[in-house]
Amino acid sequence: MSIATSFVGAFLILIVLWEAFETVIFPRRVARRLRMASIFYRMTWGACRTIVHPVPAGRLRESFLSVYGPLSLIVLLSLWAYILILGFALLHRGAATLSESPKSFATNLYYSGTTFFTIGLGDVRPVTPFGRFLTVVEGGTGLGFLALVIGYLPGLNQSFSRREVNISLLDARAGTPPTATEMLYRRHGEHGMESIREFLREWERWSAELLESNLSYPVLAYWRSQHDNQSWLSALAVILDTSAFVMVGLQDACTRQSQLTFAMARHAVVDISLIFGVMPQWPAPDRLPPAQLAALRTRLLAAGLRPHMGEEADRKLQELRGLYEPFLFALSAHFCVSLPPWVNESATPDNWQESVTIPGPGTRSDVVLRRIGEGHF
Repeated sequence: MSIATSFVGAFLILIVLWEAFETVIFPRRVARRLRMASIFYRMTWGACRTIVHPVPAGRLRESFLSVYGPLSLIVLLSLWAYILILGFALLHRGAATLSESPKSFATNLYYSGTTFFTIGLGDVRPVTPFGRFLTVVEGGTGLGFLALVIGYLPGLNQSFSRREVNISLLDARAGTPPTATEMLYRRHGEHGMESIREFLREWERWSAELLESNLSYPVLAYWRSQHDNQSWLSALAVILDTSAFVMVGLQDACTRQSQLTFAMARHAVVDISLIFGVMPQWPAPDRLPPAQLAALRTRLLAAGLRPHMGEEADRKLQELRGLYEPFLFALSAHFCVSLPPWVNESATPDNWQESVTIPGPGTRSDVVLRRIGEGHF
């Protein structure tokens, strides 16, 4: 019985330490599905989605879902710590190392907890050489675990901040919610194509950083953006939509840069789908029906851009959409995030335009905001 108890304790300790290594330190994606962290997130996220399912889509629902990411991380770290304490308690129990053993397992658990958090009250003490050795090892493990948490959280917050900076910049560049139509329309002018090329270059790098951060910290995918109508998935959808349309739908366009951005963004959406084990499926209904495609081209023509017309352009665009939209739709269903349309059917103000304004004497704030949005200032 004592050998089995010690074996179970050692097994729990090794499992948690390996899990912490794979999750926090190991920089590559772990393909193994049977992991404590993966099981934890599948169960808790499934329960969270079930709870919020009756809540109508809106600010209240987003507020509930936004709590999950940070809270789940705290719960996971606490679970690891408790399992480590339990594992060392089983080792102490199995080897009968304490002055109070084997009277109560609660005493072993109490001693393990005070040792792990380096409290060391001294009312219970080890009485064997192995017990003293185990006490030192557990104290070192507790300090190492604390250092791991302290080092992990700043890196996580920095990755989140870098991701959100570009998402915030997207608001004035592509509308709210962001769309490929607004992205191209708002960048027309004397340096329109060069502006689009520079934009696609920036977002190629953002897509690479998004992929890297989700490989290193998968929990970041559950951290939602500052505004309810923004998300990393919506931004990725807009980048893929814009790149696909520029590749086949615009004359004199920056085709090479759009191909590079499309390749990187699609790489990101496919790999993130693999991380979370979602199966690609076509959106229903279609995100770009013929009527919206015609409206998109009409708006771009009004901006002085020259979109390609005809069945061949439509077919190529449909083929490109088939390379990424099924993955986007699967991720949107998994994370409870709405995908942005290609064309906004109703005019909505950007997030920055909805802020409280104090207009000057005799000036209507709505007129000022509209003229700023149209580029008159």
